[in-house]
Amino acid sequence: MLEKVVIANRGEIALRILRACKELGIRTVAVYSKADRDLMHVRLADEAVCIGPASSTESYLNIPAIISAAEVTDADAIHPGYGFLAENADFAESVERSGFTFIGPKAETIRLMGNKVAAIEAMKKAGVPTVPGSDGPLGDDGDASLAMAEKIGYPVIIKAAAGGGGRGMRVVEEAKHLLNAITLTRSEAKNAFGDATVYMEKFLQKPRHVEVQVLADGAGHAIHLGDRDCSLQRRHQKVVEEAPAPGIPQHLKDEVAERCVNACKEINYRGAGTFEFLYENEGFYFIEMNTRVQVEHPVTEMITGVDIVKEQLRIASDEGLQLQQSDVKFQGHAIEVRVNAEDPVRFTPCPGKITYFHAPGGNGVRVDSHIYSGYTVPPFYDSLIGKLITWGENREIAFARMKNALDEIVVEGIKTNVELHRNKIFKDKAFIVGGVDIHHLEKKLGQDTN
Repeated sequence: MLEKVVIANRGEIALRILRACKELGIRTVAVYSKADRDLMHVRLADEAVCIGPASSTESYLNIPAIISAAEVTDADAIHPGYGFLAENADFAESVERSGFTFIGPKAETIRLMGNKVAAIEAMKKAGVPTVPGSDGPLGDDGDASLAMAEKIGYPVIIKAAAGGGGRGMRVVEEAKHLLNAITLTRSEAKNAFGDATVYMEKFLQKPRHVEVQVLADGAGHAIHLGDRDCSLQRRHQKVVEEAPAPGIPQHLKDEVAERCVNACKEINYRGAGTFEFLYENEGFYFIEMNTRVQVEHPVTEMITGVDIVKEQLRIASDEGLQLQQSDVKFQGHAIEVRVNAEDPVRFTPCPGKITYFHAPGGNGVRVDSHIYSGYTVPPFYDSLIGKLITWGENREIAFARMKNALDEIVVEGIKTNVELHRNKIFKDKAFIVGGVDIHHLEKKLGQDTN
């Protein structure tokens, strides 16, 4: 087992990793920016090292500073969490080259799955279903691109191969707009990601966002932990997640999960990972793989009883993956809402001092958060300040418990999106029934403001 781990992140995920380390008897090193000296995990870690000023480029994205922190504390591994450097292949490579264990996949795997074109090609080879598209980067031949779009069928979407987070993509409804869209997306991709490569896919009209959680040891053994529905989104950012995905035939979910497991074996995947799909008309279409722990991992933990972060640590310790697929038992339903420090109407960030915080409780209620009364939310980072997760024997009970939790939670001193969850999302009839598409929330919010 690893002896000492550097937690190269902040906020709720850093605290989550720290707790898992403590359960396994692993000592912890918190790295933090000058703006984050009061974070809860910094207080609780065995050691803490300041790695720079508030700016993330000079702290949480500063690879030499993080590796230096590992060196001066005699750590033997680094856990990147999610965001920041979690899917940075250069970081993973630097960590390993410096003699430390990177708690995640190998650098070459991160590179493979980080490039959308290469990832789609790898998934096709492994038998994972993909969206009809260009099957590779678009060339400079405009006539060929027009013919391809005609064959796929409009609308199509042009995507940056190195894109993510909703950036570097354009939907094209008609042929007359295609070539201009390709040119603009290439320019945007070059400026945002340093890579002008773009590709084309069929644009699905009303898909759901469904993902499959996997664990693999990089030595030929892999399992899945079921699926999640993350369709409730705003500006391509997830707002509510649940597991399992409601209203999808089980045999279809079993089939796609098995293909994901086979793909992990094919690419020698190591650690925790998530295959993300669009689902429409009983078809799954691969869009990308996240080579890290996900924000929404707690809903999977709640229905399986598997601690995903502890499994990451065990796999990185060369203990291998001890779980067999038959060991995974699915029970009940779980829902997660993201609590952000933001205006619930304008969605603008609302940093500041939390004068009072009260966490909800009761059967089947879990709170993953780093905040406390007196904590000041800094303006420099993502607005996520916590997650509420509820579990029930079925979806209705999980929903009822979430409504109770939203009524109980108190965050004073700053604005949060709890009001949005409480008064709109969990009173929305279509969402209560289940199976809404990825455009549902934005359409609802647009209607509410008209």
